[in-house]
Formats: sequence, C-alpha cells, structure tokens
Amino acid sequence: MVDFREPSRPVLFLDIDNCLYPPNLGIDRLMKDRIHAYGRELGLDSSSVEKTCTTYMRDYGLTIRGLMKHHDIDPAGFNEKVDGSIPIEDIIRPNPLLRTMIETSTARVWGFTNAGHDHAWRVLKCLGVADLFEGVTFCDYLEPDFPCKPEPRSYAKAMSEAGVDDPSLCFFADDSLVNVQVALGLGWTAVHVSAQRAGCDAGINISDKGVVECCHISTILELPQALPLLFRQPS
Repeated sequence: MVDFREPSRPVLFLDIDNCLYPPNLGIDRLMKDRIHAYGRELGLDSSSVEKTCTTYMRDYGLTIRGLMKHHDIDPAGFNEKVDGSIPIEDIIRPNPLLRTMIETSTARVWGFTNAGHDHAWRVLKCLGVADLFEGVTFCDYLEPDFPCKPEPRSYAKAMSEAGVDDPSLCFFADDSLVNVQVALGLGWTAVHVSAQRAGCDAGINISDKGVVECCHISTILELPQALPLLFRQPS
C-alpha cells in the first residue's frame, strides 16, 4: 500500500452510490422506501412522510440529519433499519471493467460518500474493488452535526482524511451536479457522472480565467477519457 501521506501525488475521490454502479439497479429507491417506512414508525403522517423526508434532504443534505434534529432519533437504529437492511449483496455484482479502470489509475484512490461506513464498504466489496481504495470519507451518523456533501466542510474532511492539503491535487467524480459544482468552487477538478447531461460538457473545460469548468461523462468507465493524466493509457 502506498503511503497515503505522499504530498505531491494526486488523489482521485470517487463517490460510490449511483456513481460506481448505475442508478437503474434501484438501490436509491429501496433506500427511500425504507426511509419513508422509518418515518412512519416515528409517527410521521403517512400522507406527508415523503414530502417531509424530501424537505429534510433539501435542507440538511441528508434525511437522517433532519430526523436527528427534529425527532431525536437513534442513528444506530436508523442505520440498521435503513442502510443495513438493503440486500446489496443480492443486487450488486463484481465489475471487472471498473476494477481494471481503477487499477490503471496513477492517482491515489479514495471514496467520498454521503453514506455510512458499513454501507460504503459493502458496496465496494460487492463491486470487487474494495482493496483498491486507500480509504473512504463517509458520514458518521453517530457524530453530532456530522458534515455531508455538498457542505464545504465535508470536502475539507475528505482532504484531511486522505492527507492532501492542495486542492489542485484533488480530482473528483460524483453523480450529483451540486456536489461537483461545490468541488469546482473549492479548486478541485470535478467530473459529473450521469446518463443525463445537465449543464456540463464532455471533456475538461478551462474558462478564460483558467478555472476548471464542469465536465460530464455518462458512466464512470469514461473517466479515463475525461482525466487522461490520471490513468495509464493502453500501450
């Protein structure tokens, strides 16, 4: 394992859910269904629980943060009934193409997710790439007022945990355009991974002011084309 404190080596931060695997696997829907069921268990009105959870997601970045703030929930219990109950091992299969892509990266590879620790590593293991990640910056549900994307302090946490202090060495791929835009504003190079293009062009674009603008790719496997300097090219 490379020393992750190596100061001059770029870090490739990869989001996990709906980024390393396609959204059509339905895990996001399973997650929402379980969150809504959990809300009903708390006593939220069945007719408005979906709206309430959506509002919490909008206002706090994650629904669990709103539930913790307004309903004093047990975060460990939430994790067990929501994240922990999703049958990831029955849905996600190893992806040899993803593994090969990551293996060709010349950067250090680090996960950066709004999921909890256990969920993040379960997904990486199911994809067959967990051993290629030096670490993962995740949301610690047990930490009061824990940071999450797109809050700038979440990106600062990721940099600290990965041992990098120069934003120009930070490269990022995420399926959330907002998360990508915040990263760009912090001086990172960022790529939007989505089947639907929304305000991003293909390839890395440099503005007249020398600022990296948004880059769009359809799937994570196109990342070497978007960031060729971070990947060994086929001989």
